[in-house]
Amino acid sequence: MSAETYRDAWGIPHLRADSAAGLARAQGRVTARDRAWQLEVERHRAQGTSASFLGPEALSWDRLARRARLADTARRCFTALERQDPETAAWVRAYVDGVNEGLTTGEPAPEFARTGLAPGRWEPWTPLGVWLATHILFAGFPAKLWREHIAAHLGPEAVALFAADGPGTAGSNGWLVSGGRTTTGHALIAGDPHRFIEEPGVYQQIHLSCPEFDVVGLAVPGVPGIAHFGHTGTVAWAITNAMADYQDLYRERLRRTGAGVEALGPDGTWHRAARHTERIDVAGEETVEVEVIETGRGPVIAGGPEGLDDGTPAALSLRYPPRVTADLGFGALLPLLRARTVADVDRALDAWTEPVNVVQAADTGGGLLHRVAGRVPVRLEANGLRPVPAWEPGHEWTGWHTPPRAGLTDGVAVMANQRGPATPLGVEFAPPHRADRITALLAGRERWSASDMPRIHTDTHLASATPLLAHIKRLTTGTTPTTGTTPATGTTPTTQTTGTAPLTQTTGAAPGTAPLTPEAAALGARLLAWDRRMDADSTDAAAYAAVRAAVVRRLAAHPALAPAAVAPAYPEVLQPWLALVPRVAYALEHLLRADDLYGIDRAATVRAALEEVAADPPAGTWGDTHRLAPWRALPDATAPAKEPGLSGDHDCVLCTSPVPGLTDRAARGPAARYVWDLADRQNSRWVVPHGASGAPGSAHRRDQQALWLTGELVPVVTDFTRLTKESDD
Repeated sequence: MSAETYRDAWGIPHLRADSAAGLARAQGRVTARDRAWQLEVERHRAQGTSASFLGPEALSWDRLARRARLADTARRCFTALERQDPETAAWVRAYVDGVNEGLTTGEPAPEFARTGLAPGRWEPWTPLGVWLATHILFAGFPAKLWREHIAAHLGPEAVALFAADGPGTAGSNGWLVSGGRTTTGHALIAGDPHRFIEEPGVYQQIHLSCPEFDVVGLAVPGVPGIAHFGHTGTVAWAITNAMADYQDLYRERLRRTGAGVEALGPDGTWHRAARHTERIDVAGEETVEVEVIETGRGPVIAGGPEGLDDGTPAALSLRYPPRVTADLGFGALLPLLRARTVADVDRALDAWTEPVNVVQAADTGGGLLHRVAGRVPVRLEANGLRPVPAWEPGHEWTGWHTPPRAGLTDGVAVMANQRGPATPLGVEFAPPHRADRITALLAGRERWSASDMPRIHTDTHLASATPLLAHIKRLTTGTTPTTGTTPATGTTPTTQTTGTAPLTQTTGAAPGTAPLTPEAAALGARLLAWDRRMDADSTDAAAYAAVRAAVVRRLAAHPALAPAAVAPAYPEVLQPWLALVPRVAYALEHLLRADDLYGIDRAATVRAALEEVAADPPAGTWGDTHRLAPWRALPDATAPAKEPGLSGDHDCVLCTSPVPGLTDRAARGPAARYVWDLADRQNSRWVVPHGASGAPGSAHRRDQQALWLTGELVPVVTDFTRLTKESDD
């Protein structure tokens, strides 16, 4: 099989081969050459062996990967794929062959020498393992532990107050503009997936061409094809996280016997659980043993017969679709590449498993698609809210939901992880601010072009500032906002006011007789005059963020909430979901608007925060402290000494997420931006946070970052005559 590799001015690989299998091999090979270290880190994370060269910090992840049986599930899924879809299995094998070739023939990345690691051999199931490891926490099943934890401390009504109709751990913006609303008469699809910003990036810009198809898109390094964002010339598609709930946690009752471990089932009898021991090597430390147990519900990921590490009696098993069905949805990947119309994309996505996404697609014939894709089990509502008892009947999975579909409104469809078509499938969703803002911006003009889209990508208006500013207004002017309530139930609110709707804060003690200090009064007046834009060069945005952080810290430290800061002794990798300060930060709108917050004097809290910041105001702009914090498996001596400052905030369309109360730095943000033009694919545009290459010393390691920071996009090139040929295999 012959294959050719070309590059454009940004080092993006453009591959051409005489068959789909030959192209997959070329994709694997070029990915290994560009991102060898990244691929090996991901392979080891999928296997639960990353601590062997990354050290103790990676141990908690490795434990989870082993106990959740990620590698074993990937093997099972590939075995089933070989049986049910041999063409796709062969295509995946071809990709793996290319990876192995690239790892052995390319120049070794310096990280290998630093860690003493040698590139290993990929197995045919490894890409499936990489996909699983990338997405196992994507649906946020640990949030069920948080709901249980906060309800135990504050009562069931706290679940709604702290609902993630505020923040989630992952999300995206996506919007589809039909031809009737564009300057060309053909549809546009644009957006940006929000993930942890890693270096090298989690998305790989690539162009794949063979006699069967010619596709540009964003690939996941280590996985063949283009799953999430692609343009074939006649049809384009993109996804956002549907925020569906498709993973369950079960509380298990386990006991040891002479033969092993037994689990109490819903039929009231004890059943033999699968059990074995594995060893995890840890660089610089002793090898660690981990007990792997699997019940009829799924693998036990926390605790065991003896309970948690602190002796608390608990054992939690995880049930997730690929472990149940031995199907990871890879059967959708080749049909997506071959798609010519939205009907083709629609059929391909019927095979999708996880993560569960909302998909938007359009074709050159005017076809439009807006649907949910993925498998969500049918089971009791309680399963979605918290861990459920494995020994009680009724919590079994009884089938699969039919993925919902949706249409367009006024010629557009906007998804930003808010309540939408996936509402029946989820529990908590993102607040409506990003979606409402995108909708309002799109309504502001009748016709849109591809070149107009960056103004939406980079919008920094912060609607979620409303309730805090309302408290500040009351303190500085004595006025009282209009009122409403937050539901005092254990369920997630189904509606939520936006930044332009009437305020819904009703209580909080009167600010007291003593006036604000002149400095605090001046700060309050300044914030009330602020344009609510979280721009990197804004001193007002910095001042608002400082007051917000002070409010968050004070609320979290209040005796009514502080006990919830002591989380159960679940594995370290799950602890971020149980951290109180981030939970307070991301639920701040609800906490400030609720009828009562466990007797906390919120007016006094905001007053103290305002005085605190007025006495020691931020010295600079929002971008001085709101800086990029990319994840790297190892420290990089070539990284900038000071990461760049960022515009945006968690609830801005430009979603660069700090953790108020802890840090202004942003570990999450747009992992890519794209505009797919159905009138002319070469009028499409894209950008990633760093560059196309992960190789240290490459000119394309960080050459897109300046554009990413300013919201500019790189042209999509598909004409091979405009590219530079690199190799001829």
